[in-house]
Amino acid sequence: MNKANKQFILPVLGIGFLIWFLATLAFRVAGQYFFITESPAILSILYLMVIPVLAFISVITFKKFKLSGLENVVAGVLLVLPGMLIDTFVIQFFEDTFPNMPASRAATFGSWLMWAYSVVLLTSIITGLRQKTSSNG
Repeated sequence: MNKANKQFILPVLGIGFLIWFLATLAFRVAGQYFFITESPAILSILYLMVIPVLAFISVITFKKFKLSGLENVVAGVLLVLPGMLIDTFVIQFFEDTFPNMPASRAATFGSWLMWAYSVVLLTSIITGLRQKTSSNG
């Protein structure tokens, strides 16, 4: 990664923070209406729908900054880093952060967050390796 290519670092961190902020705001305002852990069907839908949504956001971000190869992996890490750091405290103080949801949902919420972050990281790895392989072969 040369000096010119490093210009994506701060903007991608900013995008990651913005995604975290908007998602946290949505859960704080209306989480009780869609994060229903008592329903296996709804919970499964939440786990499944995050895959295309976050994969799409990730790929759009990679394309916006014209990233290639391992730069995608770096961008994936940068996208999830703000949320992972802040969510450490959000989960610890779940009841204060999300007074609209019972504390019994905290573990499932933490699990869902790890799933969402994994989706972004896997998307960045698959995209980056696919580009690296196609440029080598």
